[in-house]
Amino acid sequence: MYFYIIPPIYVLVQLILFGIWNVWLKSASERYRNSKKMHWLLLAVIALTSLPSLLGCFLPESRFQATLTAIGNKWLGVFFYLGGISLLLALFVSFPMFIYSRTAEGSARGFWGKIGAILGRWKGVHRGLIVSTLAVTIILNIYGTHHTTDIKVHELPVSVNKALMIDGEQKDSLKVVLIADLHMSVNSRPQTIQRMVDLINEQDADLVMAAGDFLTSTYVGLKDPETYAQILRQIKSKYGSYAVYGNHDVEEPLLGGFPMTGIDKAYRSDEVTSFIESLGMEVLSDKVVDAADGGIVLVCREDGEKTGDGTRKRMNAADLMKDIDTTRPVFVLEHEPSDFANLDEAGADLVLSGHTHAGQMFPGTLATKFFNENNYGLKKFGDLQSVVTSGVGFYGPPLRVGCDSEIMVLDIHFVG
Repeated sequence: MYFYIIPPIYVLVQLILFGIWNVWLKSASERYRNSKKMHWLLLAVIALTSLPSLLGCFLPESRFQATLTAIGNKWLGVFFYLGGISLLLALFVSFPMFIYSRTAEGSARGFWGKIGAILGRWKGVHRGLIVSTLAVTIILNIYGTHHTTDIKVHELPVSVNKALMIDGEQKDSLKVVLIADLHMSVNSRPQTIQRMVDLINEQDADLVMAAGDFLTSTYVGLKDPETYAQILRQIKSKYGSYAVYGNHDVEEPLLGGFPMTGIDKAYRSDEVTSFIESLGMEVLSDKVVDAADGGIVLVCREDGEKTGDGTRKRMNAADLMKDIDTTRPVFVLEHEPSDFANLDEAGADLVLSGHTHAGQMFPGTLATKFFNENNYGLKKFGDLQSVVTSGVGFYGPPLRVGCDSEIMVLDIHFVG
């Protein structure tokens, strides 16, 4: 479905962006207004900067295709804010001025006409729009690019109403580091992953949980995967590290984060599986294990959106957890925060997830709250508690604006 919707919309919005800037430049510059060549030059610039995203999506996987995708992703970050700000200013500034100019004898009729009359007194309005749009776009992209590498340590206290018994001794707490959404791909850097690992090891954690999306729907696009694997194998914890797959731990073409093929073509290749299993974590799919020397029951679920075999088929919560010992604390590790009612009914106490990126880029940081039962942090559903991390990496534009890259340190207290 996205194949037929996203590319045409992408092209259409680029044309709208050209139309807005064409109007602004005509108003701001007499030289531009009188030069057809400059009009065509603007159109060519927008078209050429848009091409890497499209070519990176539709060309066969290769290092060249990965390079185009990396360039295209950076343009998408620019385009996201350049296009968004331009559209807003066109709606609330240029459009009122147009309405005012079309009224009889320049009279200010209606709401938009009155606004246009006020704005019309500022002769340099379109120069101001051009400068302010470019300035805000550049600032947000510089900030967002830097912010993706500035990994924070966020601590979160959690209480579980059960006793924790390890080797016959009751323990008061566990320190669990939750990570997710590393999205190692064409725009990622080993230095960022090394920084994450160093921060994890500083926590002296009892357990490390990785909630999926190690990759961004490509293995070929990951330059020097062995370097990343060597870094991640440095993670230390008292009782080990566990991981599940995410919806992007498959191979499929993407345009701005949207898959261009259906789920039936989203497969987890042998290269993807081997790479993730080489990272020094116990990677489990629809499995129940004893963790922390038998102190807790750990349920590791397959991703509910893409199971890596071209389907959505995974075990339901009731069948997966039917034989668990619910007298012990029951933790669920699952990429996408969902299915809370069924997990609660099956006896889970705590579910750890990622997937949402907490919106990644403003105003997405506001919008995603309406599409996820738990977009970020700690939330309770019946007797079940859900914890969602904003993750470490990014997909699509290599930016974070309005939320942090993070590792989440859970200080879990057992009060049973």
